[in-house]
Amino acid sequence: MKMTSGKIPIGSLLVLLVLLTITEGRSLRGLGMELRCRCIQTESRQIGRHIGMVEIIPANSHCEETEIIATLKRTGQEVCLDAEAPWVKNVIARMMSSRSR
Repeated sequence: MKMTSGKIPIGSLLVLLVLLTITEGRSLRGLGMELRCRCIQTESRQIGRHIGMVEIIPANSHCEETEIIATLKRTGQEVCLDAEAPWVKNVIARMMSSRSR
C-alpha cells in the first residue's frame, strides 16, 4: 500500500469509525442505558416468595415492552416476569401502594 503525504487510507478510516462506534455503545451501557430489550423470555409461574427486589423498566425507544425484572433472594439471579400474569400484577399493585404511603 503506497501512502502519499496528507492522505489516510480508507481502510484505516473505516477501522477508526468502527472502534469509535463500539466504544460509544459501551459507554452508554455503562451509564445505565440499554440499547435493546433486556428480557428475551419471561416467567409466568408464581415465584413471589423467592423475590427479593423488583425493577420496572418502562417502554422506551429501544424496547416497546415494559420490562419487569425480579432479583431472587437466595441466588441474586435476575428473572424477567410476565407483565400480564395475574400474580405479577398483584405484586406490582402492592409495590405501588406501599410506595404511596
